Amino acid sequence: MNRSSFKPLMVAVILFSILLLFPAQWLLPWINEKLVERESVGLDPNMFQGYLVQQKMLDDPAYLPVYGSSELARLDPFHPSNYFHVNPQGFTPFLVGRGGTEALLHFLNFSAHADQLKGKRIVFVLSPQWFVPEGSDESHFAPNFSVLQGYQFALNPKVNHSLVIEGSKRLLAYNVVKSDWMLSSLLEANLYHDKWHQTKAMVIKPFAYGFLHVLERRDLILSLLDVHLKKLHPKPALTQNKSWAELEDAASHLAAKKAADNPFFVNDFYYKAMLQPKLDKLHGYKKGASYATSKQYQDLQLVLDVLKEAGAKPLFVSVPVNGYWSDYTGFPAKGRTDYYVKVKKQVEKNGFPVLDLSSHEYDKYFFKDTIHLGYKGWVSVDKGILQFEKQQ
Repeated sequence: MNRSSFKPLMVAVILFSILLLFPAQWLLPWINEKLVERESVGLDPNMFQGYLVQQKMLDDPAYLPVYGSSELARLDPFHPSNYFHVNPQGFTPFLVGRGGTEALLHFLNFSAHADQLKGKRIVFVLSPQWFVPEGSDESHFAPNFSVLQGYQFALNPKVNHSLVIEGSKRLLAYNVVKSDWMLSSLLEANLYHDKWHQTKAMVIKPFAYGFLHVLERRDLILSLLDVHLKKLHPKPALTQNKSWAELEDAASHLAAKKAADNPFFVNDFYYKAMLQPKLDKLHGYKKGASYATSKQYQDLQLVLDVLKEAGAKPLFVSVPVNGYWSDYTGFPAKGRTDYYVKVKKQVEKNGFPVLDLSSHEYDKYFFKDTIHLGYKGWVSVDKGILQFEKQQ
Protein backbone atom coordinates (compact mmCIF):
# COMPACT_ATOMS: atom_id res chain seq x y z
CA MET A 1 0.00 0.00 0.00
CA ASN A 2 1.20 3.50 -0.83
CA ARG A 3 2.18 5.29 2.38
CA SER A 4 1.27 8.65 0.90
CA SER A 5 -2.41 7.66 1.03
CA PHE A 6 -2.27 8.17 4.81
CA LYS A 7 -0.96 11.73 4.55
CA PRO A 8 -4.37 13.50 4.27
CA LEU A 9 -5.64 11.57 7.29
CA MET A 10 -2.52 12.39 9.31
CA VAL A 11 -2.78 16.08 8.38
CA ALA A 12 -6.45 16.11 9.40
CA VAL A 13 -5.64 14.48 12.76
CA ILE A 14 -2.81 16.95 13.42
CA LEU A 15 -4.97 19.96 12.52
CA PHE A 16 -7.82 18.73 14.71
CA SER A 17 -5.41 18.15 17.60
CA ILE A 18 -4.06 21.70 17.22
CA LEU A 19 -7.58 23.12 17.27
CA LEU A 20 -8.34 21.17 20.42
CA LEU A 21 -5.26 22.53 22.15
CA PHE A 22 -5.41 26.14 20.98
CA PRO A 23 -7.16 28.58 23.30
CA ALA A 24 -10.68 29.16 21.94
CA GLN A 25 -10.32 32.94 22.15
CA TRP A 26 -7.62 32.78 19.47
CA LEU A 27 -10.09 31.32 17.00
CA LEU A 28 -13.33 33.09 17.96
CA PRO A 29 -12.52 36.21 15.87
CA TRP A 30 -12.80 33.97 12.80
CA ILE A 31 -16.56 33.82 13.47
CA ASN A 32 -16.96 37.27 12.00
CA GLU A 33 -19.92 39.43 11.05
CA LYS A 34 -19.86 38.24 7.45
CA LEU A 35 -20.14 34.60 8.53
CA VAL A 36 -23.06 35.41 10.86
CA GLU A 37 -24.80 37.34 8.08
CA ARG A 38 -24.55 34.33 5.74
CA GLU A 39 -25.86 32.02 8.46
CA SER A 40 -28.91 34.25 9.06
CA VAL A 41 -30.73 32.43 6.29
CA GLY A 42 -28.53 29.33 5.91
CA LEU A 43 -30.62 27.02 8.12
CA ASP A 44 -27.52 24.94 8.78
CA PRO A 45 -28.31 22.31 11.47
CA ASN A 46 -24.78 22.69 12.82
CA MET A 47 -25.61 26.30 13.62
CA PHE A 48 -28.74 25.70 15.70
CA GLN A 49 -27.31 22.57 17.31
CA GLY A 50 -24.21 24.57 18.12
CA TYR A 51 -23.55 27.60 20.26
CA LEU A 52 -20.95 30.04 18.93
CA VAL A 53 -22.68 31.46 15.85
CA GLN A 54 -25.85 32.05 17.83
CA GLN A 55 -23.79 33.64 20.61
CA LYS A 56 -22.32 36.10 18.13
CA MET A 57 -25.73 36.78 16.59
CA LEU A 58 -27.48 37.40 19.93
CA ASP A 59 -24.82 39.93 20.89
CA ASP A 60 -25.66 41.98 17.78
CA PRO A 61 -28.82 44.12 18.18
CA ALA A 62 -29.16 44.29 14.38
CA TYR A 63 -30.49 40.71 14.29
CA LEU A 64 -34.05 39.60 15.02
CA PRO A 65 -33.92 35.84 15.80
CA VAL A 66 -36.87 33.91 14.35
CA TYR A 67 -37.32 30.48 15.95
CA GLY A 68 -39.54 27.84 14.39
CA SER A 69 -39.49 24.63 12.39
CA SER A 70 -40.02 23.55 8.77
CA GLU A 71 -41.96 26.66 7.73
CA LEU A 72 -38.74 28.71 8.00
CA ALA A 73 -37.34 26.97 4.91
CA ARG A 74 -40.24 28.17 2.67
CA LEU A 75 -38.21 31.12 1.36
CA ASP A 76 -40.64 32.62 -1.12
CA PRO A 77 -40.41 36.37 -1.97
CA PHE A 78 -42.75 37.31 0.91
CA HIS A 79 -40.87 35.35 3.56
CA PRO A 80 -39.55 37.75 6.26
CA SER A 81 -35.92 37.15 5.28
CA ASN A 82 -36.63 38.19 1.69
CA TYR A 83 -39.17 40.89 2.49
CA PHE A 84 -37.02 42.76 5.03
CA HIS A 85 -33.98 42.39 2.77
CA VAL A 86 -35.86 44.32 0.07
CA ASN A 87 -37.55 46.65 2.60
CA PRO A 88 -34.90 47.21 5.32
CA GLN A 89 -36.27 48.31 8.69
CA GLY A 90 -33.10 48.32 10.78
CA PHE A 91 -33.09 44.61 11.62
CA THR A 92 -32.26 41.34 9.87
CA PRO A 93 -34.24 38.14 10.58
CA PHE A 94 -31.98 35.29 11.71
CA LEU A 95 -33.63 31.89 11.19
CA VAL A 96 -33.19 29.17 13.83
CA GLY A 97 -34.88 25.80 13.27
CA ARG A 98 -35.87 23.15 10.76
CA GLY A 99 -38.46 20.37 10.44
CA GLY A 100 -38.96 18.63 13.79
CA THR A 101 -37.46 21.45 15.87
CA GLU A 102 -40.23 21.64 18.45
CA ALA A 103 -40.64 23.36 21.82
CA LEU A 104 -38.34 21.18 23.97
CA LEU A 105 -35.44 21.61 21.56
CA HIS A 106 -35.97 25.36 21.56
CA PHE A 107 -36.06 25.29 25.36
CA LEU A 108 -32.65 23.60 25.39
CA ASN A 109 -31.30 26.19 22.97
CA PHE A 110 -32.73 29.10 24.97
CA SER A 111 -31.27 27.61 28.15
CA ALA A 112 -27.80 27.63 26.58
CA HIS A 113 -28.17 31.35 25.76
CA ALA A 114 -30.23 32.48 28.76
CA ASP A 115 -27.58 35.00 29.81
CA GLN A 116 -27.87 36.77 26.43
CA LEU A 117 -31.65 37.06 26.17
CA LYS A 118 -32.36 39.96 28.52
CA GLY A 119 -34.26 42.59 26.55
CA LYS A 120 -33.70 40.65 23.30
CA ARG A 121 -36.53 40.83 20.78
CA ILE A 122 -37.30 37.44 19.22
CA VAL A 123 -40.05 35.84 17.14
CA PHE A 124 -41.26 32.33 17.94
CA VAL A 125 -43.46 30.54 15.37
CA LEU A 126 -45.88 27.99 16.84
CA SER A 127 -46.91 25.12 14.56
CA PRO A 128 -50.22 23.33 15.30
CA GLN A 129 -48.82 20.00 14.13
CA TRP A 130 -46.43 20.00 17.10
CA PHE A 131 -49.41 19.53 19.39
CA VAL A 132 -50.28 15.91 18.73
CA PRO A 133 -51.18 14.01 21.95
CA GLU A 134 -47.77 12.37 22.42
CA GLY A 135 -45.84 15.55 21.66
CA SER A 136 -42.50 15.33 19.86
CA ASP A 137 -41.62 11.73 19.02
CA GLU A 138 -38.16 10.20 18.81
CA SER A 139 -37.99 10.43 15.01
CA HIS A 140 -38.37 14.24 15.18
CA PHE A 141 -36.46 14.86 18.40
CA ALA A 142 -33.33 12.74 17.88
CA PRO A 143 -32.04 14.27 14.59
CA ASN A 144 -32.41 17.78 16.01
CA PHE A 145 -31.11 17.16 19.51
CA SER A 146 -27.90 19.04 20.30
CA VAL A 147 -25.46 16.91 22.29
CA LEU A 148 -23.44 20.08 22.97
CA GLN A 149 -26.43 21.94 24.41
CA GLY A 150 -27.41 18.81 26.36
CA TYR A 151 -24.03 18.70 28.12
CA GLN A 152 -24.06 22.46 28.67
CA PHE A 153 -27.47 22.11 30.32
CA ALA A 154 -26.31 19.20 32.50
CA LEU A 155 -22.96 20.68 33.56
CA ASN A 156 -23.33 24.46 33.45
CA PRO A 157 -27.03 25.32 33.63
CA LYS A 158 -27.91 28.99 33.17
CA VAL A 159 -31.49 28.58 34.39
CA ASN A 160 -33.03 28.16 37.83
CA HIS A 161 -33.14 24.83 39.63
CA SER A 162 -36.82 24.15 38.96
CA LEU A 163 -36.25 24.51 35.21
CA VAL A 164 -33.22 22.21 35.45
CA ILE A 165 -35.41 19.58 37.11
CA GLU A 166 -38.32 19.88 34.66
CA GLY A 167 -35.98 20.04 31.68
CA SER A 168 -34.09 16.95 32.86
CA LYS A 169 -37.34 15.00 33.20
CA ARG A 170 -38.42 15.80 29.66
CA LEU A 171 -35.01 15.16 28.10
CA LEU A 172 -34.78 11.76 29.78
CA ALA A 173 -37.98 10.72 28.00
CA TYR A 174 -35.99 10.31 24.76
CA ASN A 175 -33.77 7.38 23.81
CA VAL A 176 -31.12 9.61 22.22
CA VAL A 177 -30.55 11.09 25.70
CA LYS A 178 -31.00 7.89 27.72
CA SER A 179 -28.53 6.01 25.50
CA ASP A 180 -25.79 8.54 26.34
CA TRP A 181 -24.60 7.06 29.64
CA MET A 182 -22.69 10.12 30.84
CA LEU A 183 -25.37 12.64 29.94
CA SER A 184 -28.27 10.59 31.30
CA SER A 185 -26.38 10.00 34.57
CA LEU A 186 -25.83 13.75 35.01
CA LEU A 187 -29.48 14.52 34.31
CA GLU A 188 -30.67 11.75 36.63
CA ALA A 189 -28.60 13.28 39.43
CA ASN A 190 -30.84 16.35 39.15
CA LEU A 191 -33.87 14.18 39.88
CA TYR A 192 -32.61 11.56 42.33
CA HIS A 193 -30.64 12.59 45.39
CA ASP A 194 -29.71 9.15 46.70
CA LYS A 195 -26.07 8.26 47.23
CA TRP A 196 -25.79 6.05 44.12
CA HIS A 197 -26.94 8.69 41.61
CA GLN A 198 -24.97 11.49 43.25
CA THR A 199 -21.73 9.47 43.49
CA LYS A 200 -22.03 8.30 39.91
CA ALA A 201 -22.50 11.88 38.68
CA MET A 202 -19.53 13.08 40.75
CA VAL A 203 -17.25 10.42 39.23
CA ILE A 204 -18.50 11.13 35.70
CA LYS A 205 -18.21 14.93 35.81
CA PRO A 206 -14.47 15.26 35.02
CA PHE A 207 -14.88 13.04 31.94
CA ALA A 208 -18.07 14.88 30.94
CA TYR A 209 -16.28 18.24 31.13
CA GLY A 210 -13.55 16.80 28.91
CA PHE A 211 -16.14 15.64 26.40
CA LEU A 212 -17.85 19.04 26.54
CA HIS A 213 -14.50 20.63 25.69
CA VAL A 214 -14.28 18.42 22.58
CA LEU A 215 -17.88 19.29 21.62
CA GLU A 216 -17.17 23.01 21.98
CA ARG A 217 -14.13 22.76 19.70
CA ARG A 218 -16.15 20.71 17.22
CA ASP A 219 -18.75 23.50 17.21
CA LEU A 220 -16.00 26.01 16.49
CA ILE A 221 -14.65 23.95 13.59
CA LEU A 222 -18.09 23.36 12.06
CA SER A 223 -18.94 27.05 12.48
CA LEU A 224 -15.82 28.03 10.57
CA LEU A 225 -16.67 25.57 7.78
CA ASP A 226 -19.90 27.58 7.28
CA VAL A 227 -22.21 25.24 5.34
CA HIS A 228 -24.60 27.61 3.57
CA LEU A 229 -27.68 25.53 2.68
CA LYS A 230 -30.20 28.25 1.78
CA LYS A 231 -29.95 31.57 -0.02
CA LEU A 232 -32.14 34.63 -0.31
CA HIS A 233 -34.37 35.01 -3.36
CA PRO A 234 -35.66 38.56 -3.13
CA LYS A 235 -38.09 39.87 -5.75
CA PRO A 236 -38.05 43.68 -5.45
CA ALA A 237 -40.58 44.08 -8.27
CA LEU A 238 -43.11 42.15 -6.20
CA THR A 239 -42.41 43.45 -2.70
CA GLN A 240 -40.52 46.74 -2.68
CA ASN A 241 -42.31 49.83 -1.33
CA LYS A 242 -45.76 48.21 -1.50
CA SER A 243 -48.70 48.81 0.83
CA TRP A 244 -49.96 45.80 2.75
CA ALA A 245 -53.00 45.64 0.45
CA GLU A 246 -50.72 45.67 -2.59
CA LEU A 247 -48.55 42.95 -1.07
CA GLU A 248 -51.55 40.72 -0.37
CA ASP A 249 -52.76 41.26 -3.93
CA ALA A 250 -49.32 40.43 -5.37
CA ALA A 251 -49.06 37.34 -3.14
CA SER A 252 -52.52 36.15 -4.18
CA HIS A 253 -51.77 36.56 -7.88
CA LEU A 254 -48.46 34.72 -7.63
CA ALA A 255 -49.97 31.92 -5.53
CA ALA A 256 -52.95 31.55 -7.89
CA LYS A 257 -50.55 30.87 -10.76
CA LYS A 258 -48.71 28.28 -8.65
CA ALA A 259 -51.90 26.64 -7.37
CA ALA A 260 -53.67 26.27 -10.73
CA ASP A 261 -57.14 24.95 -9.90
CA ASN A 262 -56.63 22.42 -7.06
CA PRO A 263 -59.37 22.50 -4.39
CA PHE A 264 -57.04 23.24 -1.45
CA PHE A 265 -55.41 26.38 -2.91
CA VAL A 266 -51.89 25.01 -2.40
CA ASN A 267 -48.88 24.76 -4.71
CA ASP A 268 -49.99 22.62 -7.63
CA PHE A 269 -46.69 20.76 -7.95
CA TYR A 270 -47.05 19.68 -4.32
CA TYR A 271 -50.71 18.80 -4.86
CA LYS A 272 -50.04 16.57 -7.86
CA ALA A 273 -46.97 14.89 -6.36
CA MET A 274 -48.05 14.43 -2.73
CA LEU A 275 -51.84 14.58 -2.50
CA GLN A 276 -53.60 13.69 -5.72
CA PRO A 277 -52.23 10.10 -6.00
CA LYS A 278 -53.70 9.18 -2.58
CA LEU A 279 -56.65 11.52 -2.17
CA ASP A 280 -59.14 8.70 -1.62
CA LYS A 281 -57.06 7.20 1.20
CA LEU A 282 -56.64 10.57 2.90
CA HIS A 283 -60.31 11.48 2.87
CA GLY A 284 -61.55 11.53 6.47
CA TYR A 285 -58.39 9.96 7.93
CA LYS A 286 -58.20 12.51 10.78
CA LYS A 287 -61.69 12.04 12.16
CA GLY A 288 -61.74 12.72 15.89
CA ALA A 289 -58.31 14.38 15.93
CA SER A 290 -57.53 17.33 18.20
CA TYR A 291 -54.57 19.53 19.09
CA ALA A 292 -56.15 20.50 22.41
CA THR A 293 -54.40 17.80 24.49
CA SER A 294 -50.66 17.26 24.11
CA LYS A 295 -47.40 16.94 26.03
CA GLN A 296 -46.27 19.82 23.84
CA TYR A 297 -48.07 22.28 26.16
CA GLN A 298 -45.72 21.19 28.94
CA ASP A 299 -42.73 21.77 26.67
CA LEU A 300 -44.12 25.12 25.58
CA GLN A 301 -44.37 26.10 29.25
CA LEU A 302 -40.65 25.38 29.61
CA VAL A 303 -40.01 27.77 26.71
CA LEU A 304 -42.22 30.42 28.30
CA ASP A 305 -40.55 29.99 31.68
CA VAL A 306 -36.99 30.26 30.38
CA LEU A 307 -37.82 33.33 28.27
CA LYS A 308 -39.59 34.96 31.20
CA GLU A 309 -36.71 34.24 33.58
CA ALA A 310 -34.16 35.50 31.05
CA GLY A 311 -36.08 38.74 30.44
CA ALA A 312 -36.53 38.16 26.69
CA LYS A 313 -39.10 40.05 24.62
CA PRO A 314 -40.73 37.47 22.34
CA LEU A 315 -43.57 37.67 19.85
CA PHE A 316 -45.35 34.33 19.44
CA VAL A 317 -46.91 33.65 16.05
CA SER A 318 -49.91 31.30 16.18
CA VAL A 319 -50.11 29.71 12.73
CA PRO A 320 -53.43 28.16 11.66
CA VAL A 321 -54.05 24.98 9.69
CA ASN A 322 -55.33 24.86 6.12
CA GLY A 323 -59.10 24.77 6.68
CA TYR A 324 -59.92 23.31 3.27
CA TRP A 325 -57.51 20.42 3.73
CA SER A 326 -58.46 19.88 7.39
CA ASP A 327 -62.13 19.57 6.47
CA TYR A 328 -61.29 17.07 3.73
CA THR A 329 -59.33 14.89 6.16
CA GLY A 330 -62.12 15.07 8.72
CA PHE A 331 -60.11 17.00 11.32
CA PRO A 332 -62.90 18.47 13.51
CA ALA A 333 -63.15 22.25 13.63
CA LYS A 334 -63.42 22.03 17.43
CA GLY A 335 -60.10 20.19 17.69
CA ARG A 336 -58.47 23.10 15.87
CA THR A 337 -60.34 25.96 17.56
CA ASP A 338 -59.69 24.55 21.03
CA TYR A 339 -55.97 24.56 20.22
CA TYR A 340 -55.95 28.17 19.02
CA VAL A 341 -57.74 29.33 22.16
CA LYS A 342 -55.65 27.22 24.53
CA VAL A 343 -52.22 28.10 23.14
CA LYS A 344 -53.04 31.82 22.95
CA LYS A 345 -54.29 31.80 26.53
CA GLN A 346 -51.17 29.98 27.74
CA VAL A 347 -48.77 32.42 26.08
CA GLU A 348 -50.67 35.54 27.12
CA LYS A 349 -51.02 34.27 30.69
CA ASN A 350 -47.21 34.36 30.82
CA GLY A 351 -47.19 37.99 29.74
CA PHE A 352 -46.19 37.63 26.09
CA PRO A 353 -47.97 38.91 22.94
CA VAL A 354 -49.43 36.61 20.30
CA LEU A 355 -49.80 37.31 16.59
CA ASP A 356 -53.00 35.26 16.22
CA LEU A 357 -53.52 34.16 12.60
CA SER A 358 -56.19 31.57 13.39
CA SER A 359 -58.87 33.46 11.48
CA HIS A 360 -57.05 32.70 8.21
CA GLU A 361 -57.88 28.99 8.02
CA TYR A 362 -59.97 29.56 4.89
CA ASP A 363 -57.93 32.40 3.44
CA LYS A 364 -57.08 31.26 -0.09
CA TYR A 365 -53.34 31.07 -0.83
CA PHE A 366 -52.42 31.63 2.82
CA PHE A 367 -50.63 28.25 2.74
CA LYS A 368 -48.06 26.76 0.41
CA ASP A 369 -49.16 23.21 1.19
CA THR A 370 -51.39 21.53 3.78
CA ILE A 371 -49.57 22.91 6.84
CA HIS A 372 -46.93 25.49 5.90
CA LEU A 373 -47.36 29.21 5.43
CA GLY A 374 -47.20 30.40 1.84
CA TYR A 375 -47.08 33.67 -0.05
CA LYS A 376 -50.10 35.36 1.49
CA GLY A 377 -49.44 33.91 4.94
CA TRP A 378 -45.98 35.43 5.06
CA VAL A 379 -47.42 38.88 4.29
CA SER A 380 -49.43 38.68 7.54
CA VAL A 381 -46.30 37.62 9.43
CA ASP A 382 -44.26 40.47 7.93
CA LYS A 383 -46.92 42.96 8.98
CA GLY A 384 -47.05 41.51 12.51
CA ILE A 385 -43.27 41.57 12.88
CA LEU A 386 -43.06 45.20 11.77
CA GLN A 387 -45.80 46.23 14.23
CA PHE A 388 -43.97 44.31 16.96
CA GLU A 389 -40.71 46.09 16.14
CA LYS A 390 -42.34 49.53 16.20
CA GLN A 391 -43.79 48.88 19.66
CA GLN A 392 -40.36 48.35 21.23
